[in-house]
Amino acid sequence: MSKRSSLASPAARLLLPALLVLTLGGCQTAGIEDVTGALGGKQEPAAKSNTKADATPEMDALRERYRAKPSDPAIVLEYGKALRESGQRAQAVAVFEQAVLAHPSNKTLLAGYGRALADNGTFQQAFDVLGRAHSPEDPDWRILSAQGAALDQLGRNEEAQQYYAAALKIVPNEPTVLSNLGLSYMLQNNLPKAEQVLGRAYQRNQSDARVRANLALVLGLQGREAEAEILVKADLPPDQAAAKVTALRQLLAKKQQRADKQ
Repeated sequence: MSKRSSLASPAARLLLPALLVLTLGGCQTAGIEDVTGALGGKQEPAAKSNTKADATPEMDALRERYRAKPSDPAIVLEYGKALRESGQRAQAVAVFEQAVLAHPSNKTLLAGYGRALADNGTFQQAFDVLGRAHSPEDPDWRILSAQGAALDQLGRNEEAQQYYAAALKIVPNEPTVLSNLGLSYMLQNNLPKAEQVLGRAYQRNQSDARVRANLALVLGLQGREAEAEILVKADLPPDQAAAKVTALRQLLAKKQQRADKQ
């Protein structure tokens, strides 16, 4: 097992939730892939479980379809994804768990289950389940990147970087994987390397708010707050831009306070 950085474990617990505030403006919740782009999909801001998202006709209809056929893999995948996107993380885990018990070799269901576990903060189990969903003879870069993100949450940054490297062999310069890798270096306090990798991600996809937030944080941690603020304000209405700049400043202040105490 690779050595853990002295910064890695506390940083994974403290920086990632704060970075989520920066990325989503502090008014919503989301899973690990919403922070780091772990699964390579589009950003889907999640609503809290008691919001109107639960009461839409589409969700009601989907719930009834699931109740009628709770072991149908296609319905489980659709319903589980909808639950994750609406912030109902524990329910998504339960839905996928039951389906995997019925279809233990279905790799698509296993992948969905692993993502739901990561959303719910069960990172070691998520990593293990994602491993069961992955076939070395048919590698999936999204799963490899998701496993790396889970390892980063566990403070195992050097191992995580090996998974990102494997994913990048399949999809060179994929911005979501590069963003994860850059964040991993940041958690090790290797800020120049983090900036280099996140800069590559930003060049590939300048519209991804998660990539911009990661790069802005790294710039800010190096004292380049003016550059960081330009990034977080890009293409945003003035009120949202101001909120994100405030979140960035608060995050940098907390980081400095922790450094002063060390």
